[in-house]
Amino acid sequence: MSGVTREARAKLNLSLDVLGAREDGYHELRMVMQSCSLADEVYVERAAPGDFRASTNRSYIPGGDRNVAVKAARAFYKALGEPGGAAIRITKRIPVCAGLGGGSSDAAAVLAALNELHGGALGPEGLFAAALEAGSDVPFCLLGGTALAEGRGERLQALSPLPETDVVICMPHFSCSTPELFARVDSRRSRCRPDTAGMLEAVARGDVGGVARRMYNVFEDVLDRRAASAVAEIKRLLLDNGALGAAMSGSGSAVFGLFPDAASAEAAHAAAKAVCREAFIAHTCAAQG
Repeated sequence: MSGVTREARAKLNLSLDVLGAREDGYHELRMVMQSCSLADEVYVERAAPGDFRASTNRSYIPGGDRNVAVKAARAFYKALGEPGGAAIRITKRIPVCAGLGGGSSDAAAVLAALNELHGGALGPEGLFAAALEAGSDVPFCLLGGTALAEGRGERLQALSPLPETDVVICMPHFSCSTPELFARVDSRRSRCRPDTAGMLEAVARGDVGGVARRMYNVFEDVLDRRAASAVAEIKRLLLDNGALGAAMSGSGSAVFGLFPDAASAEAAHAAAKAVCREAFIAHTCAAQG
């Protein structure tokens, strides 16, 4: 076996709540997360011990230790307890700095690929430990499907798969600073919160409309005026074109909507392309086997 190719699926935050800052420098989060069919392609080969490198079709993405996929490969061999190396090639389709977990999903794909190349040498606990070392969203991206994530993202509860639902994902002409948004959330004394309990009940029923009506991201409340206006405009566009609900994903700036059928999703996609930097049609996905 010369190498392994894996799909690295984007993640969507159906809800995102920040409960407070932690002493370890992270934040306590509560999120309902969903994987979707918008995906990068990740190819991994074993390399000489100590040789870790990544290449992509995006010149601005680093190829060394600043790349989370390389960080994941190092974490894999640390968990395995033996020297190793990895040559990684990533075909990027997920927008970067979008709140869609593209880098985290690439890292999860690297872990799964390396484990396959090593005959499944790392069990679930070892893979999870390597995933968490690589990044807070990597454990969910390794799990996929629909899940409740708590803590910094390491406490995961798999949920009943959401029925396959059409999604339109829109990338505005700006990105957001995750540290700045966390700082703004920390400085606020009161804010609206997602109805996470109601969201979980809707997921359990397979009620896509109920899920969509409860989609909420607390980071939307602390965007600067320009970003808030742009996100609100995109959400209105999606809703006006038939979305059951719309929200920003993660710390942004991507905005997505859930749709009742392919026709309305296609109409919204066409409208979004006129005002957004990028727009994609996708669908929700169950966990990979």
